[in-house]
Amino acid sequence: MNNSFLDKIQVLSTEEKIALVSGDGFWRSKAMPKAGIPSIMITDGPHGLRKELERDSHIGAGQSHPSTCFPTAAAMACSWNRKLLFELGEALGEECLAEGVAVLLGPGINIKRSPLCGRNFEYFSEDPYLTGQLASAFVKGLQSRGIGASLKHFAANNQESWRLLTDSIVDQRTLKEIYLPAFETVVKEACPATVMCSYNKLNGVYASEDSWLLDTVLRKEWGYKGLVVSDWGAVNDRIAGIKAGMDLEMPGNKGANDNLLMAALANRELGKSELDKCAARVARLALSAPQSAPQSAMQEQTSACKLEAHHAIAKRAAEESIVLLKNDNNCLPLKPSLKVAVIGPFAKEPRYQGAGSSLVNPTRLDRAYDFLAQTCGQALPYAAGFLLDSDLADEALEAKALELAMGSDVSLVFAGLPSIKEAEGFDRTDMKLPSNQDRLIALLGEQAKKTGKKLAVILSNGSPVEMPWLEKVDALLESYLAGQAGGSALAAILYGEISPSGKLAETFPVSLADNPSYPYFPGDIEQSLYKEGIFVGYRYYDTAKVEPLFPFGHGLSYTRFEYSALELSSSKIKAGELLKLGCIVKNTGQLAGAEVVQLYVHDEESSMPRPEQELKGFEKLFLKPGEEKKLQFELDARAFAFYERSGWKTETGNFEIRIGASSRDIRLKAKLYIDGDSMAEPPEELKSLLAPYYSAKVAGPYRVQDSGFEALLGRKLPEKQARRPYNLNSAICELKSSFAGRIIVGIIERFFVKVPKHDKASALMVIRSFGEMPVRTLVLMGEGKLGWKHARFILNLCNKSLLKGSAMPSAATKQ
Repeated sequence: MNNSFLDKIQVLSTEEKIALVSGDGFWRSKAMPKAGIPSIMITDGPHGLRKELERDSHIGAGQSHPSTCFPTAAAMACSWNRKLLFELGEALGEECLAEGVAVLLGPGINIKRSPLCGRNFEYFSEDPYLTGQLASAFVKGLQSRGIGASLKHFAANNQESWRLLTDSIVDQRTLKEIYLPAFETVVKEACPATVMCSYNKLNGVYASEDSWLLDTVLRKEWGYKGLVVSDWGAVNDRIAGIKAGMDLEMPGNKGANDNLLMAALANRELGKSELDKCAARVARLALSAPQSAPQSAMQEQTSACKLEAHHAIAKRAAEESIVLLKNDNNCLPLKPSLKVAVIGPFAKEPRYQGAGSSLVNPTRLDRAYDFLAQTCGQALPYAAGFLLDSDLADEALEAKALELAMGSDVSLVFAGLPSIKEAEGFDRTDMKLPSNQDRLIALLGEQAKKTGKKLAVILSNGSPVEMPWLEKVDALLESYLAGQAGGSALAAILYGEISPSGKLAETFPVSLADNPSYPYFPGDIEQSLYKEGIFVGYRYYDTAKVEPLFPFGHGLSYTRFEYSALELSSSKIKAGELLKLGCIVKNTGQLAGAEVVQLYVHDEESSMPRPEQELKGFEKLFLKPGEEKKLQFELDARAFAFYERSGWKTETGNFEIRIGASSRDIRLKAKLYIDGDSMAEPPEELKSLLAPYYSAKVAGPYRVQDSGFEALLGRKLPEKQARRPYNLNSAICELKSSFAGRIIVGIIERFFVKVPKHDKASALMVIRSFGEMPVRTLVLMGEGKLGWKHARFILNLCNKSLLKGSAMPSAATKQ
């Protein structure tokens, strides 16, 4: 901690220091004029600025100022382009400056454990290396404009179901190899101004008060110097949070925890120096932020932001992120002479972003239909084919779509997930498109096969979907949620103005049951067991030899690329030595295009379970027809290491360097011997318990038993706690089990819950989130309307006793 900031806060009283470490309303920190500390604005979101029109509007409940809506992280990850992410971050930084925002709450870098997570659209990948590289570039770009990033959600927050209460139970190795490395990379390479702790417990301790996570790992191991902020309403025990180094509680709650902290200081449960460190970090963040300009200057800056230029960046980002998954019979690109039919509401009403706290009010919106017609120079025949607000088939709409397709050479079907199907606050229950969309695509596909017509499907969704009709379509484009310029980008790709260059940043399984987390996700209100261990995404599919629908890293182009001349700096190295390698990639097609060259490392034999291969490098190359370039990679010690309880180890033995166009399309290989650590084989009894992990038989027809998972954890699974009597960590929906609770919850819903009227998915998020919130959030998110005594009174009523207090967490019993 810089002593100058510790000195800065010494003019403040203890009460003022305590006030400084919680927010002022929903979106600001507190000002302390006596110390020259300004109030700063902290607001969403990762793919576009969401500055609420109302000062204290709840998350996702209000309308926001217009800003550029870039592609969401799920889409941007498919660009595999660090420079593009940096440029996007710069543009967002400029818009933050224009609106007087000091910290942008993003990027979200949680690993995609399951395709069902409702917030996957906001996250990059199933792979920690790819996530860390792209997020670092984004943070560097954003902070190059003086705007602080907020790296979230730290850590193991991989589901929306019961996210404020559940305990993510994860073994140390899986944490170190899968769920923490992206955070480590961004912290070390990009130095984000803030890190946001998550809602959930991690191995029995709430992230907001986890000293192992926030102090031992984040500050001591990784050397983090910035501020830790709570997710909104994530605080459980504020005293424990201060001691762990959780600096800033958000949102402000009219000082609900201030008396707690004063009492803790008085009885020496909390040290003055611990409070001072947190207060000094808040002061440093506020004093390092760009100072708000007068409104006239801000409006001038808005003009200087060149929103048109930012829209152009959004279009280029979408173009590079759209993935061509299938292209049989050269269905795409479309020739101008062809008769084209456009089918599906998404062509005119695009799904271009996710719902919830990241919902952006775009500066403009490109619709694919308009830009397809503009490219053709005429209106195109259109049919809806299905209803967006229903899963039921409409035979009249289907008949019109089939008739339209019959009179055309090529039909373009715009399908996908309506926002009501995936959003922050709840998880999906299946991996299917609405049944009316599956039915229509199948009907159109069967007709096309019989008549020789062609059919292309364009998907808009935040996470993988099952595709029972895949064999019936000629071409398939995955656009994810492509931002406000997604429509114009799709038109450019469909008509061949540019060649698609996106590559999947996650595996598309054939069915949900193929996913390694399927038997265990999402768990329940008490626990989420990460029994699949390190076998997440392609690490599972490639090791267990499960055939995916589309593999990690897959993406086609309108041109072709040839790989050659893989060379290593040495065929034998010592553990810890840097390995340099290179290869040549050539565009052998007739069109300009870009290729993402992927580097995987395979350990040929290990004493511990290891994935078949792991991504350890990538580069995106733009090549003209006939052009070739030589690529250079460097691999450090971590590229070959695995984690065990005494630290990172690189085992002596043979490795294979693999260069490919996807995890299942390896073009070049080279052998490498590493003189490293000697590892003893685990005892036979332990090895027997860990057998599912040695064979990667952790899902599908197999299940990891508790005994095997406990062997991986190195401890017994914690026993689940009784849900009665009710306490501050009871979910609000649980209170409805009592007569008094149903009445009380009904009153609270009526007077305290602000349900958005501008977006159905956001409304569902608020409703679902409210039910799964713990009772303590009524105080912490209630803007001072309820205090701890009111919460205790509610709990006592629900427990049918006004005299006997219910079981309380320490934070409540000390009021």
